[in-house]
Amino acid sequence: MLKNNLEIIDATIEYIDQIMAVENLSFSIPWSQNSMMEEIANNKLALYILAKLEGNIVGYAGMWRICGEGHITNIAVHPEFRREGIGSALMSELISRCRKEGITDITLEVRKSNDAAIALYTKFGFRKCGYRKAYYPDNNEDAIIMWRKEE
Repeated sequence: MLKNNLEIIDATIEYIDQIMAVENLSFSIPWSQNSMMEEIANNKLALYILAKLEGNIVGYAGMWRICGEGHITNIAVHPEFRREGIGSALMSELISRCRKEGITDITLEVRKSNDAAIALYTKFGFRKCGYRKAYYPDNNEDAIIMWRKEE
């Protein structure tokens, strides 16, 4: 499963090309490079982390910290490295960082058809709490709203 030499590091602009490669391979509506750069460099509410393996970025995750809650914006793993525990490592690190900041409630939206992502989030204690109808404009697919709350 998870490779021993996987590092989780803070995202920086120096990795933008590799981040965008993962983004473009992972999403039918990828963020623009300018949007991603703005998130990493200037959004004070944002936290982005990277999964680095043998010098290469193989995944990333992002979250906004708003009003004491976490809102996961993206989690993506390069297709060649999926099902190796990298998504779990990224999720674990986001949750750990939330705990350190006193954030106990975390939310996200996920495509209704994305069974792999839903399984990952469920494994980490996220529960389905609602839907956003026609949330994804490429095919009008609904999003499932999921929340993770620590007592």
